[in-house]
Amino acid sequence: MTVLLEPRGDTRLRDPREILDRIGEAHPALTPDPGVGLWEREVRLLQRDVVRVRSLAERILGQGIAYLVTAMEKPGNDMGPGFEVDQGVHQVILDTPVYFALCAAYNGGRYKHHAPLIQRRRDGIVLRTADLIAANGFAVDWELWEVDASDCGPCDDKVPDSH
Repeated sequence: MTVLLEPRGDTRLRDPREILDRIGEAHPALTPDPGVGLWEREVRLLQRDVVRVRSLAERILGQGIAYLVTAMEKPGNDMGPGFEVDQGVHQVILDTPVYFALCAAYNGGRYKHHAPLIQRRRDGIVLRTADLIAANGFAVDWELWEVDASDCGPCDDKVPDSH
């Protein structure tokens, strides 16, 4: 049985869409298409390259943002997403100016390295990561985390400030 942890302090859940759109408003060059906010841009890029269904692209991107922000705000935690959520993580990392802006806002201006390992872990890290994200104030889309619960694509914690 999976239990959603209550966020600490403020009971209002953090919104990944608001996080990206605030970054886009602070850095207008990140949104070169008139009238398209940063959230919308990343969803469209994810749809263009990986996920064809818009509602699924939004879910994956939202969980990817929640993972990245949590990894930045809670360094030292052993974290790892499954394949589905990792698509949203990679979307942001591949749009490097956006990823740099996210690092500036949530990682004290330092770049947070992404250093994946080849061997997948099958030790429950995916659901423990979802629990950390919930504890950090984000809603968890359990279906996306549970589908890959036994097959994590982990990152190398030997690289300084990596996730």
